[in-house]
Amino acid sequence: MKLLKRKLSTTGAILLVVVGILIGTQIQNVFSGDSIYEQLEKFKDVLSLADKYYVDHVDTQKLVDAAINGMLDQLDPHSVYIPERDVKQIAEDFRGSFDGIGIEYDVVNDTLLVVSPIAGGPSEMVGIQAGDKIIAIDGKSAIGITRDEVMKKLRGPKGTKVTVTIVRAGLDKPMDFEITRDKIPIYSVTTAFMVNSKVGYVYINRFAETTTEELDTALAKLKTQGMKELILDLRDNPGGLLDQAVEVASDFIPKGKTIVYTKGRIPQANETFPSIGGNYQKLPLIVLVNGGSASASEIVSGALQDLDRALIVGETTFGKGLVQRQFPLSDGSAVRITIARYYTPSGRLIQRPYGKNRAKYFMAPEEIDSAEVSGANYMHTMEVKSDSGRPVFRTASGRKVYGGGGITPDYVVKMESAPGFIYQFRVKQVFLEYVDGHISKNQDKMRQEYGTSENFEQKFQVNDKMMSALYDLAEKDGIKVTKDEYKKGEKLVSTLLKAQIARNIWGNNGWYRVMLTLDNQFQKAVTLFPEAEKISDLK
Repeated sequence: MKLLKRKLSTTGAILLVVVGILIGTQIQNVFSGDSIYEQLEKFKDVLSLADKYYVDHVDTQKLVDAAINGMLDQLDPHSVYIPERDVKQIAEDFRGSFDGIGIEYDVVNDTLLVVSPIAGGPSEMVGIQAGDKIIAIDGKSAIGITRDEVMKKLRGPKGTKVTVTIVRAGLDKPMDFEITRDKIPIYSVTTAFMVNSKVGYVYINRFAETTTEELDTALAKLKTQGMKELILDLRDNPGGLLDQAVEVASDFIPKGKTIVYTKGRIPQANETFPSIGGNYQKLPLIVLVNGGSASASEIVSGALQDLDRALIVGETTFGKGLVQRQFPLSDGSAVRITIARYYTPSGRLIQRPYGKNRAKYFMAPEEIDSAEVSGANYMHTMEVKSDSGRPVFRTASGRKVYGGGGITPDYVVKMESAPGFIYQFRVKQVFLEYVDGHISKNQDKMRQEYGTSENFEQKFQVNDKMMSALYDLAEKDGIKVTKDEYKKGEKLVSTLLKAQIARNIWGNNGWYRVMLTLDNQFQKAVTLFPEAEKISDLK
């Protein structure tokens, strides 16, 4: 069955008005009985008068854009106008590829630093390494370059060439590398590895055109490594394509079961999306979510919860349950229009309430009512008070689940908060700067010594000397933190430093393997597989 591709990100419904402005469509009785034609005449008159009589020169393009944004602001938070300059970038994000040289990078102290070459990409093929500093591009200095300038200079059509000048720790002279640009994948499966002898872990960062293919490849590989149970991490996944959400959920759900359905004002918006069936219907499954999990992430987690196919662990999801369709406009810009709401198999509407305060709407969801579970002060079960007013629904087996916005986990586990100075460390890139200055020259030696990210995580220890040097670097960068505060956050600081070292050597697998050791949501999830098997009737 070929699924209709559709974006679930941000968009709106009355922007059919704007489409009408630009393509001449007349839809009657939208504005209190007046025709759109009459409203357009009014808009045209005001724009013409402003252009003709306003005291200063008028940028009519800016006025029209502002009018469109103002119009959409009267609808829902996800109805949006997309300027022409952003359309291509958004298309690349969902398509899952772009043309370029294939590096993950950052700008540290005005210097373009290669965080990691993308596996199999043109930069890796010519020998670019993590920790390399690009000091020139096509013979012109790259010192002081901005992130926007990096994209303009390094991206380009497939087959074109660019020369970068590299400074590398341990080498006396800069080196020139001529790189032929190629198609670079934007992966939506950030990492996938075995946590232990039987638990696999997969993190999906968004739902793009290649997500299902990437997930199936990852799961097949983990299965050959002995995977008997799976933790699927959808935390901070903002969503993406509806068809990919359906196909990802289908991997774990029997064919024919409803995964999601949509209802809108026009008949074409009313659709039901059944599972197409997959290879992992008997695999014990736990899904991690939080307030950053939205849209397609909520379709997947909601379906798996309603059908008793997985245990959901973490924090209440964002609550974005509006379906958008993107319409191109004549000048290359676009609008996204909300055409429907979507519902989980049990009938829950995922969209949380929204008003005119858009800034408040996009904040994290409010805390839910919950009751403590003895023996774990950070772990709560779903037990909503009778006066909460939240609608009650039932899963396939009769378990209670709750509507009213977002997906409430079966086990609510609040992420432990970090000391305030940690955010300053990350904004100022202290960890990356330390690794660049102290570790980069020893990366090859460390790779040989530890062999794998798993061995590194188990055996490498951050020592006092490293912690002291990191503190000194933070002070030099203007971060105000006392020795006592630093000591209290020592465990998190040392873990973040260790994770950064691991990432420079083993990429995302290295980073996540280390960070999960301090992740209380993940650590709790690992203990819950007996219950996950029970609710899925897999025992």
